[in-house]
Amino acid sequence: MGWLSRLFGTASAPDVAPAPPQVIAPLNLDFVAIDVETACSRNSSICQVGIVGFLDGKEVLTFESLVDPRDEFDPFNVGLHGIDRHHVRGKPHFGHLHETLAGHLGGRIAVAHSSFDRGALSAAALQHRKPEIEARWLDSVAVARRAWPDLPNHKLKTMADHLGINFKHHDALNDARTAGLVVLRASEETGLSLKDWFAAPRKPRSKAPVARPGGSGPLAGECVCMTGDMSVPKPKMADEIAAAGGSVTSTVSGKTTILVLGHQDVSTFAGKDKSAKHIKAEVMNAAGHHVRIMVEHEFRMLLARTG
Repeated sequence: MGWLSRLFGTASAPDVAPAPPQVIAPLNLDFVAIDVETACSRNSSICQVGIVGFLDGKEVLTFESLVDPRDEFDPFNVGLHGIDRHHVRGKPHFGHLHETLAGHLGGRIAVAHSSFDRGALSAAALQHRKPEIEARWLDSVAVARRAWPDLPNHKLKTMADHLGINFKHHDALNDARTAGLVVLRASEETGLSLKDWFAAPRKPRSKAPVARPGGSGPLAGECVCMTGDMSVPKPKMADEIAAAGGSVTSTVSGKTTILVLGHQDVSTFAGKDKSAKHIKAEVMNAAGHHVRIMVEHEFRMLLARTG
């Protein structure tokens, strides 16, 4: 039985009544994140698997195992993750781990950074004549693209750097945890739930007005970035900023002049006491840039004074 099943029952059990809406976490951030490393170009050649379980947005379980891929080890792959044949000697092969993995993933929301890990699990199951593990897959790359469209790319290392997450790349457990944190931080940043991430992004109607800087106003020339939860939806806040002549960006950059701090969940800061945007703004200020950092009510006082 998987860890989530032990916590609140098997997903398909007909005698388990659905929880009443009022006790469900606001963003319903219950999922497992998974990453695998492979021994060669065949994606069935899994040599390490890592799983991190999140319940209500908190990490509650880790599982990691080296795996005997019963395949060759390509020097290129070894150079990435450092796992070679002698490391997996005596370790279980995928067929032996299948039941454990199915217990953790089966019937749950499974987060992975790109579709590679899902494909690797399917290929390994086929090779070992095991049933495919059925999960509802969420691609954290797609989540990151929606949450931070201004980034040059959305690779796991890029996201870790942007969010201030320290991790060892190409270690399955570290990569799985980082993919999970990407989803958590994206939900914190946008207010979107897991259900929202599965839904297709809403396309603006062709005749809908777009929030653009007015060219004049109290915030003319200002470029505003927001971090954390605001007292109003961020699109509404962006409209207010645009109406005052300012522009809005989703990342802190050389163009940013104001960083607005909303309510923030420190538990998602990977051990730090500030968000990655806050830290980056402070680093830029120390290097000679001028980014005004203020909490939301201070920003609203600025609007009131200059409006």
